Amino acid sequence: MKTAFFHSTVLFGLVLTTAPLIAAESAPTPAVNQTQAAVPADGPDPREIPVPPIKTPMGKLPGVNELPVRKEMPDVLTMNDGTKVTTAEQWKKRREEMQNILEYYAVGQMPPPPGNVKGREVKSETVAEGKVTYRLVHLTFGPEEKLSLDIGIFTPTDGGPFPAVILQSGTPPGGTVLPRLAQGPNQGRGQDVLLLVGPVPSNAPPSTTESRGRGGFGGPATAAGVVSRNMEIFRRGYALVMFNPNDCAEDTTLRNLDGSWAFRNTRFFPAYPGYDWGILAAWAWGASRVADYLEIDPAIDNSKLIVTGASRNGKSSMIAAAFDERLMGAPVVTGGGGIGAYRFAGPRRSETLDIMQKKYPNWFSPNLHEFWGQREKLPFDEHWFLALCAPRPFIALEGDSDTISLPEAVRQSFLGAKPAYALFGAEDRLGVNYAHHGHAFTQEDWTAMLDFADKYLLGKKVDRTFDHFPTEAELDAAAPIRAAPSPTPANPK
Repeated sequence: MKTAFFHSTVLFGLVLTTAPLIAAESAPTPAVNQTQAAVPADGPDPREIPVPPIKTPMGKLPGVNELPVRKEMPDVLTMNDGTKVTTAEQWKKRREEMQNILEYYAVGQMPPPPGNVKGREVKSETVAEGKVTYRLVHLTFGPEEKLSLDIGIFTPTDGGPFPAVILQSGTPPGGTVLPRLAQGPNQGRGQDVLLLVGPVPSNAPPSTTESRGRGGFGGPATAAGVVSRNMEIFRRGYALVMFNPNDCAEDTTLRNLDGSWAFRNTRFFPAYPGYDWGILAAWAWGASRVADYLEIDPAIDNSKLIVTGASRNGKSSMIAAAFDERLMGAPVVTGGGGIGAYRFAGPRRSETLDIMQKKYPNWFSPNLHEFWGQREKLPFDEHWFLALCAPRPFIALEGDSDTISLPEAVRQSFLGAKPAYALFGAEDRLGVNYAHHGHAFTQEDWTAMLDFADKYLLGKKVDRTFDHFPTEAELDAAAPIRAAPSPTPANPK
């Protein structure tokens, strides 16, 4: 018996089921479930229903068929015209070139900073026997100040201003829990999400995507609960600022009648229709709006801001640090589309470009999809994100039994980014730490992050290094380790 799939339209966050599945425009297309046919190994399935293109201010750059094969990692210090970068002034121009290329091919073009971020304190309380102050602040910004974002700010009661960790996690305590779109019909099942449009069919098995991975965490935490799990942050003199990235962009592969992504109907996207930014870029852009507010908050040292998050939130933390020079990046277990170079991913069951374009093309630029099966034609690789952070401190926090992220791919990204740091004599400011866990965000990661920040943001003496990559033998020994629930705000319930 054939399964009937349906398309949908989205209006003010409501899914309206209207008719059987159709392709873009009006041509009928048979419903296809990925369990019925294998995706070609060398490229997208020809039965995919296309996502309509968005015309952006950047215009059009060369497509995959116009680009040469580059087996080597594209050099971060070679300008588009072949000029070698040897000075800090040249690096400024090279950064602009690299950012343009990454926006076009990797993450999508983002709107410029709105320049009008304002914050209104909604509530305040003191927790941890008076040691920590919590404030819920409602931000407004964007065209006609119609966009908003709730953030939670935790600071030690005494002292300040404090360096701050911006954490992408769940809804801050007391914040408004926004309504959510449905997931795509085969989201989280390892299937090609572009084969289908519309809501989940009623007879489909439950999605394997966890609520924690989607950033919702099942509802807001309490201020006391967050603080009790993270006293080390405050004892060491840091502030913690949290927000829910799903308040910036909804993490769903749901699609509209014409094949466009339903996430573009909500949150930040309607205010900027001429931009093709993906979900990860929207989360990164949201982190920068948090930084805009922290620049004027008297309790925060705005010269010492750190952005972090795990898994998909780790990818967006990496993007935020690459595009915002105010931020120290500290992404955790980023997997495919994160720290590790696309050109080296694949061994040990690690996530590749092809896997990410099959499961989550909505996270990225729509122009990345055509590189499925042709990663060596990419005019960039993931090391560019790291290089764009030079000479600011940047640390990648990984797990030695996290199979989706290949240490060799991470190491190659570090090697590819090092020349940008060497240009400033700051090679040691690019750090990595492998903790003993799988795909998780644990106390080991927080300790490494704060040690690294103590050393490179605060100038404290720290007796550890941040440059060890696990050997093949160490990876084999770590393989039985399973991911443990995090005791940190990475899961603030």
